[in-house]
Parts: sequence; structure tokens; C-alpha cells
Amino acid sequence: MKTLVVTSIVLFFVHTVCYAQSLSDLKKKKEEAAAEIEYTTKLLNEAEKSEKTSLSQLRLLNNQIHQRNIVINNTREEINVYQEFIDNNTLVVKMLEEDIQKLKEEYAEMIRSAYRNKNANDNVMFLLSAEDFNQAYRRYLYLKQYTNQRKTQAETINSVQEVLTESSKKLEEQKVTRQQLIGETREETQKLTTEKQQQNQELQKLQKQQRSLRQKLNQQRRVEQQLEDEIQRIIEEETRKNTDAGAPAFALTPEQKLVGDNFEQNKRLLPWPVERGVITEHFGIHSHPVLKNVQIRNNGINIATETGSKVRAIFNGEVTRVFGITGGNTAVIIRHGNYLTVYSNLREVVVKKGDIVATKQIIGTVFTDLEDGNKSILKFQIWRENQKLNPEEWIVK
Repeated sequence: MKTLVVTSIVLFFVHTVCYAQSLSDLKKKKEEAAAEIEYTTKLLNEAEKSEKTSLSQLRLLNNQIHQRNIVINNTREEINVYQEFIDNNTLVVKMLEEDIQKLKEEYAEMIRSAYRNKNANDNVMFLLSAEDFNQAYRRYLYLKQYTNQRKTQAETINSVQEVLTESSKKLEEQKVTRQQLIGETREETQKLTTEKQQQNQELQKLQKQQRSLRQKLNQQRRVEQQLEDEIQRIIEEETRKNTDAGAPAFALTPEQKLVGDNFEQNKRLLPWPVERGVITEHFGIHSHPVLKNVQIRNNGINIATETGSKVRAIFNGEVTRVFGITGGNTAVIIRHGNYLTVYSNLREVVVKKGDIVATKQIIGTVFTDLEDGNKSILKFQIWRENQKLNPEEWIVK
């Protein structure tokens, strides 16, 4: 009987601990996605001040739908976890109820037995009728043990009853929480449906602007090429200096090597180049969101942010270039040892070539295109010597 009680109590606590971490992770992911949805909505509202439909708005909507799906999926996972809570707690409650019933039956039998034998086995007579002192002492220990057993049985019943009460309370709370999550899922699904309708409307409008979109895509490719040419020029200059000095092509001074090592050690911990933003175009090659059979190559990431957002260096380094790009506004390149970070589509740049900058130091302001849906897009790249890197693998999530 004692083993059964212990098993019930252990089950009650163990299953709760097992799922606590899972729930915590799900809630964290859901909160992060909800925060990004809120910020994306703010950017969309800002973009809607311009009556022109833009590719940037569509990308924001695409991101919002993606994040909404994350919220819905994580909420559904929470519902599943709470269902497991409910199933396990229901089992525990049933076991505890059975334990209490058996404990009470055993206790009642002990009381009945004691009552039946009350006259025949009066404690004093039981002791006095002993043949000698040793027998009397053994009878005394027996009576003491029997009394303690009755006391322990009563205490066990109380303990199990407390656990049962707590389990029943938690079970009811979990059922209420599960129903609330089901309601949340229903609301989020309705919002998702509305967003998909809006996405479809924007897509239809943009499909009528294919000629304009192709022109913008070609302009974007020219901007990317100018950036890449400038980066290659920096690399060639450094290589030429090192070669003239008889050093390897990518040789660094001790100070530069230290900065580069520190930069690398902070992978996935580096701050964003803007305080708040949403990634609307990712690194690498991917399909154009409107033009069929057209591929886009992005050497970095595009971050949508608010009008007037300040751009900041993501790590200590030296400004290597500040230059204008035809159709791409101003770009700043900062060296961090053997790493380069590239910030383009800026205005009002406040640094110059040769400046030493610190982590999160302001270097300029994101340009806002008032003629193209009020979009404020920072284009951000990371290079290691002449190798393009995915910035999302370096900045903090």
C-alpha cells in the first residue's frame, strides 16, 4: 500500500517537471513571434500612408503571415502539452483516490479490530498477565508499535488527501488554460485568413506592375554589383599592401587579428545594425515574390525598420569606406580584423574613412523612400575576407 501511495505522489511531481521546460520554450517562441507581428503591423501602417502598393509592403505581409503561423503552431503545441498535463493529472487523481480508499479501509479495519478486542485485551491486564519482565516488555513494545501504526496510517491519509486536493485543483486550472489556448488559436487563425486575403490583393496589384518591378530588380542588381566591386577593391588594396611588404595576402597586424578573433567569438551574439527591425529579404538565392521564374541573389539581408531609424556598427572596428552608390544612396564599410560589415541605403552618414568606431555606435540613418511606399530598408552584409557570410548566423536572434 505504501509503495502505491509513493508512486502516485512521484508521478504527480515528475510529469509536471518534464513538461515545464517544453512549455517555457513554446511560450518564449510565441512571445517573440507576437512581438515581431506587432512591429511589422506598425511598419505596414506606416507604409499604408502612401497609397502606392510596393514590394516592401508585400514582403512585410509575407513576414507577418510567417510569424502568425509560428504563433498558431506554438499555441497548438501548448494545447497538446496541456492535454498531456490533463491526461496525466487525471490518471494521478484516479490513483490517489484509489489509494485513499484503500488506506481508509485499512484504517477502519484497524479501528474495528481494536474495538472488538478492547475487553479481552485490556492493555493493563495484557501487561500484568505476562509470565516475566521480558515478556511484559515485549508486550509493551507491541502495544506501542500498534498505536504508532494507527497514527502513521492517519497521517498518511492526510498527506495523500493534500496531494489529491492539489492535483484536482491543478487539473481544473489546466482545463481552463487549454480552453483559453483553443480560443487564442481560433482568433489567430481568423487574423491569418484576413492577412492572406490582403496578401493576395497586394500580389494581384503588383502583378500588374511587372515592368516596373523588373526595372527595380535590375537597379537592385546594379547596386549589389557596385557594393561587391567596392569590397573586392578593398581586398585587392590590402592584398597589394601585404604583398609589397612581403607578407601573406590576408596578413593582419596583432591588433587587427585580436579584433577579428573577438568578432568571431561573438558569433550569434552580435547586436542588430538597427535597434528594431524585421528581416524582409534573406541571404542567398531565392525566388522573386511576384515575378515568375526570376531568382534574386542577396549577398546579405534586408531589414525593414521605422522612418528615421539610426544605423549602428555591430562591433568595434575601423571605417574603411564611405561612398555613394548610384540608385543606392550611401554605403559604409567597417573592418573588424579579417571581417567586413557593410551597411547600405543610408543617408546622413556621421562617420568618415579612418574613424575608429565602437559596438552600437551610430554611423548614419536609414534612407526612407517616400515614393516607394515609405519603405525604410537597411541592406546589411558580412564578409570574411572575400567570402560572403549569412548575417543571420552572426547577429543575435
